[in-house]
Amino acid sequence: MRIRFSVSSAAIALTVVLFLVTASGESVEKCVPTNPDMLGPFYKPGAPERSSVGKGYVLSGVVKSSADCHHIKGARIEFWLAGPEGEYADNYRATIISDQAGAYHFESNFPPSYSGRPPHIHIKVSAEGFRTLVTQHYPAESHTSGIFDLVLMPQK
Repeated sequence: MRIRFSVSSAAIALTVVLFLVTASGESVEKCVPTNPDMLGPFYKPGAPERSSVGKGYVLSGVVKSSADCHHIKGARIEFWLAGPEGEYADNYRATIISDQAGAYHFESNFPPSYSGRPPHIHIKVSAEGFRTLVTQHYPAESHTSGIFDLVLMPQK
């Protein structure tokens, strides 16, 4: 008997967790920070608080600290993307505040490719005591949802 598993990379949340051992033999959990990506020319501050700017693609995840992998509640997450016609506009901008468990949920159109760029959603995350993260999520073609955990580094 053969068993086949099919796993979509867009459907898996991957947070790399490291377990470090201190000099006293204590195990300390650390998460690898999310890679930054370019802000792009279309960022505009002050996006309205809303969880949806369209239909067809749902992005969710958890905001975490790289220091100990604990969730970060109250993180400000800004999203902006091109609309179905490939143009950036205020209708495709949103701000979400992460909940008590650090979770967020955002719905939009599936971002189109334009000017040779693959489909993407821009994200800027800020939280008190942490460095601001600017990154991008690249949805997999033909998927209607994705999971993207956002791991922030503490300020020094």
